[in-house]
Amino acid sequence: MNFNEFGFEPSIVESLDWMGFSNATPIQEKAIPIILNGHDLIGCAQTGTGKTAAFVLPMIDILLKKPESSGIKALIVVPTRELATQIENNISGFIYFSNLSCIAVYGGGDGINYEKERKALVTGADIVIATPGRLISHINMNYVKFDKLQFLILDEADRMLD
Repeated sequence: MNFNEFGFEPSIVESLDWMGFSNATPIQEKAIPIILNGHDLIGCAQTGTGKTAAFVLPMIDILLKKPESSGIKALIVVPTRELATQIENNISGFIYFSNLSCIAVYGGGDGINYEKERKALVTGADIVIATPGRLISHINMNYVKFDKLQFLILDEADRMLD
């Protein structure tokens, strides 16, 4: 199935073309229509099958088609900073031609990173990818607002529970 068949916003199609993606993988073919129709989903597939795009692309499409006022609209919780940065890089490519913003929030950095994260959380980055510990740290400071949240994604939830 070609990505054009999903009816994505033009900026997403442009980003996919620019990144060299044209055809969906099996997990994407199954998951994207379910998410686009507003349903919850639990997905399981091997590494390298395109799971991230399977949940991120329809989320981005919905966010672009129903613009809200500023605020965190999507929260993706992940077990490691490596996964957080990997997903942030993917999303940055997918939203390159749009006006959406994203940030990865994870521990192990310096005070400069923490301040950058704080500023993005206060101003309401559209998409936040975060590790649990660092997210809790920011939440405990009472400036993180989830009143505009439309999507909550737990990526590799089984690893977070281990």
